[in-house]
Amino acid sequence: MTTSVTAGDALAHQRPTTHQTNIWQQSWIMVKRNMIHTKRMPEMLSDVTIQPIMFVLLFAYVFGAAISVPGGASYKEFLLPGIMGQTIAFTAFIVSTGITADLEKGVIDRFRSLPIRRSAVIVGRSIASLLHSSIGIVVMAITGLLIGWRIRNGFAEAVLAFALILLFGFAMIWFGILVGSWLRSVEAVNGFMFSTLFPITFLSNAFVPTQGMPTWLRTIADWNPISSLVQALRVLWGNGPDAAETAALPLRHPELSTIIWSIVLTLVFAPFALRAYNKRTAD
Repeated sequence: MTTSVTAGDALAHQRPTTHQTNIWQQSWIMVKRNMIHTKRMPEMLSDVTIQPIMFVLLFAYVFGAAISVPGGASYKEFLLPGIMGQTIAFTAFIVSTGITADLEKGVIDRFRSLPIRRSAVIVGRSIASLLHSSIGIVVMAITGLLIGWRIRNGFAEAVLAFALILLFGFAMIWFGILVGSWLRSVEAVNGFMFSTLFPITFLSNAFVPTQGMPTWLRTIADWNPISSLVQALRVLWGNGPDAAETAALPLRHPELSTIIWSIVLTLVFAPFALRAYNKRTAD
């Protein structure tokens, strides 16, 4: 007895079984893809492992003796919230270089050929970048504990501080998506981000008090969103005194200011980021 097998039957046997997935399942697959990529190339974690440790040790032991902290607080405790604020701001750097690299290599074009939503790629990359930066926060916290930094307030305040870090990181992700979709090469993204984020993070209260700055420069630093975040971390963790009554409004209400800044930055950058990404991936 002979059995005839048609080409269609053979193809049906070879085709893998597929099933419908929603946006969150597709996004989680993208997150796992990015994390596996990081696992296979551990040198990609140098910016959230080696660099934070280097910054903590350099500022704490090289510059710390020359910087006076208001209220006589320890500079090490003054410093850690600042470096954490800088690290989470650089989430924009991570997501922008990742998107640009995928666009350059044609990975996004391959994803477009799959039955997934285009937004799943952005969501997955954003979550992976936030997880990437969170590793740096954990590394800095451990390093800080080893050199004498402590969380001196309660558990609820500590959790709220870390929640504010993640919220601000979410806002910075949209800036990263915008830059990554706008610029055409990883080199261009690196140059733009370094020339943008480094001045923004240093022109704040992250590493030095703003009281000694010229009036016009202090005004800019005090209204810098990163200053609000860093001041909120210091207050919630008990690493510094509350701002004086004469201080700028964002520093007197840092927790609320950080939430407002995060919402405003998201509302400003998200529409432009989505438009730039859709335009770039539609070419």
